[in-house]
Amino acid sequence: MKNMLKVLVIALTALAFSGASFAADTATKTTTKSEKPKAMSVTGAVTAMDAKAGTLTVKTKDKDLDLTASSKAKNALGKVKVGDTVKVSYTEKDGKMNASSISVVKAPAPAKPAGDVMEKKPATK
Repeated sequence: MKNMLKVLVIALTALAFSGASFAADTATKTTTKSEKPKAMSVTGAVTAMDAKAGTLTVKTKDKDLDLTASSKAKNALGKVKVGDTVKVSYTEKDGKMNASSISVVKAPAPAKPAGDVMEKKPATK
């Protein structure tokens, strides 16, 4: 009877620890599962570009972004030059920003003065 009790206690103990290790294993799988990167976009001026390497730097109001173009976006790099204003859609993964699309944006037109402004000519005598 004592042997049977020992076997039962050992079996229950082993079962309890295996359940805990299974729960720990499941928890680590959910935390290490990579989430889909969030797509973001930015508009700014191109300050540097290397079409062969597929990289470009875009200056925004706040900061400079160093981007690597995906295979789809590399085709658009041929149409972009330094100084152009571009809109870039990108995702950030492992600290790198990967551009998925690049398009040239027309620079905003300078603001016109409000109302009719006439040039004042000096009076002639």
